[in-house]
Amino acid sequence: MLGLNKRDTSFLLIVILLTISTPFLMQPFAENSPLAQFNGGYPDLMAKVAIFGIFAMGFNILFGLTGYLSFGHAAFLGVGSYAAVWMFKLLTLNVLPAVILAVIMSGLFSLLIGWISLRRSGIYFSILTLAMAEMSYRLAYSVLTPLTNGETGLQVRPNDPRILDSATSANYPNLFGLELSSSYHWKVLGHDFTFNVGFYFCAVIAIIAFYISMRIFRSPFGMMLRAVKSNQQRMSYTGLNPRPYTLAAFVISGMYAGLAGGLLAAMDPLAGAERMQWTVGGEVVIMTILGGAGTLLGPVLGAGAIKYLENIFSKINENVLHDWFSFLPDSIQDGVVWFFSRFTGEGWALTLGLMFMLVVTFLPGGLVEGGKRIMGLFKRKPKGDGDDPEHHPHSTPHVAE
Repeated sequence: MLGLNKRDTSFLLIVILLTISTPFLMQPFAENSPLAQFNGGYPDLMAKVAIFGIFAMGFNILFGLTGYLSFGHAAFLGVGSYAAVWMFKLLTLNVLPAVILAVIMSGLFSLLIGWISLRRSGIYFSILTLAMAEMSYRLAYSVLTPLTNGETGLQVRPNDPRILDSATSANYPNLFGLELSSSYHWKVLGHDFTFNVGFYFCAVIAIIAFYISMRIFRSPFGMMLRAVKSNQQRMSYTGLNPRPYTLAAFVISGMYAGLAGGLLAAMDPLAGAERMQWTVGGEVVIMTILGGAGTLLGPVLGAGAIKYLENIFSKINENVLHDWFSFLPDSIQDGVVWFFSRFTGEGWALTLGLMFMLVVTFLPGGLVEGGKRIMGLFKRKPKGDGDDPEHHPHSTPHVAE
């Protein structure tokens, strides 16, 4: 189906099913349950998981396949956001033209940055991309104020021209009149499931982006990118120039980042220079490594895990902790609450850092490797498996597997 073999088709269908079921998966506890604190089935978080999943997917095409580590992808995320908001202000609040313009502008910008940065490799490439991102952030914050509105950021206002919209058009980013902010609530068995238009729009785009990523991974182009990562010098000896492949991967990755930026602007119609900070570029690196660099589903899992921790753990303040440990004597309770408050609320990043250290140390392949290990525990080894007294050679796996 769609150029995929049977195994990949089944995998894609599972991903589609899980994506559609996100409102149920992220709202497992009843509203009156003590564990309702850990529910994440609200539109903002679900949309962010889909959007940053796209961001991480694109970064994985560059880093996971070619091994080129970029710290500057936040610049493309910011360019996509600015392009989308300008489309909202000047032409129309329909999200499709805004998203298309975001992809085009980020692709052109990544072509320029990639053409400069890919003249070097290794740590020098990483430093160049970091420098480019920081310059982009500074330009957006100061020099390019007429285009970016500097510190305040670019916002959609009622008096914007929007020459393609009529007087009766929606006043919020919409999909042919259907506002992305609208939601349907289904209350059943103490649960409140939210089905948001914006989330499902982002989810459909994420599924398409995942399919394209899968086709790239399974294509001859993807194998050439793996060759670049494996041994670029040996590849050059065969007469192949690796630079066009790495530049193409860089541009595709930048377009994914711009797509994510455009979707961020669609869900929240503003764009600020903070989206271009180097910390945002570092965040997508952590997402990819945490989930499993070089795998198809890993970056999405990493993005989901980080955004979930950011939204859920940051809400757990000292009052919540006091409620949890109210069964303890006051003298002990204060100490316990003080300790756990270092890892929640404003200190949630410490929890993320510890988790990242544990994963890198014990699961170098990320969450995907952890899932494979758990699945391996439940698989019975066939009798006689591995017994080969005559030492027959095993078939070589396909390079794209």
